[in-house]
Parts: sequence; C-alpha cells; structure tokens
Amino acid sequence: MTRNMQALIEEFGDLESVLQHFLDENQEFLSWLGTTVEHIGDGTMTLAIPYDEKLTNVRPNAPDDRRDDLHGGVAATLIDTVGGFSLRTAIEDEEPFSVGMATINLNVNYLRPATGDLEATANVIRVGQSVGVSEITVESTTPDGETKAVATGQGAYRVFRHD
Repeated sequence: MTRNMQALIEEFGDLESVLQHFLDENQEFLSWLGTTVEHIGDGTMTLAIPYDEKLTNVRPNAPDDRRDDLHGGVAATLIDTVGGFSLRTAIEDEEPFSVGMATINLNVNYLRPATGDLEATANVIRVGQSVGVSEITVESTTPDGETKAVATGQGAYRVFRHD
C-alpha cells in the first residue's frame, strides 16, 4: 500500500470510507442512485442501493398493495460497478486505485423482480495483467422481509496498469 492510500485510510478511518468518498465526490450517477459501500475484503466487495420509487417501473394490472419493482438497469449498474471495483481488491503489485478499469463484457441474469433495497456482492474469479473477471450476486429484500437473489452476473474488465 502506498503512502497516499495509507494517508487516505488514516483520514477516513477505513478503506470502505475512502471508496465511499470517491463515489460521492466523483461518480455523480452512482451518488444519485444512493450507492453505498457495505464491505471490502480480499477479492470481494459489496455495494448497495436503497429502494427508491424514482428507480421503479409500474406493472400494469399489479395489485394495488404490491410495491413497484426496481428497474433492472439498477441491478445491472450494481453488477457492473461492483464487479470492476472488486478487481482492485485482488491487485497485489500496484496501488489498486491507480489502475484503470473498463468493462469488456457484462452478463446479467434476472431471477425475480426486486422490490426492496439492493445489495450486490462481487467475488473475483481472476485478475491478470490486462483482464479481470468477477462473478456477482444481487439480493433484495421482499415485502415480507425475506432476502432473495434477484440477479446474477459476470463481468470481464480491461485492466490498465501503469507500466
């Protein structure tokens, strides 16, 4: 870890807070969605987005007492974002936040409608010199309080190292 990263962790208290500050200050769309950093570990990361009516689709003919579903693009955004960021936790030979990332391929499988807060956990499959791959599961809490997977995905990302 470089001195710059150590200084940021000392300033903010932990790596999760450093990344949260980065999202809030530099990622307007993710900030607008209310994205929060829930956990960062070695080869894994969890991000969340709270349920908000502005992010929903209304289903015609849905019962009046049914909560509207979150748009699938919100889950896809979480899959893409946490998949790329999680690769940084597995980079050992460079400062993780000095490495650039760009999505090469994104696969999203929708399992059921999301009607509550979303939480996406990514696990790194492999990060090489120029390409990294992550698998992601997105969960949501149902109106009756049960947490279920609502989407899964896999992302491949181009890793831009500073040589």
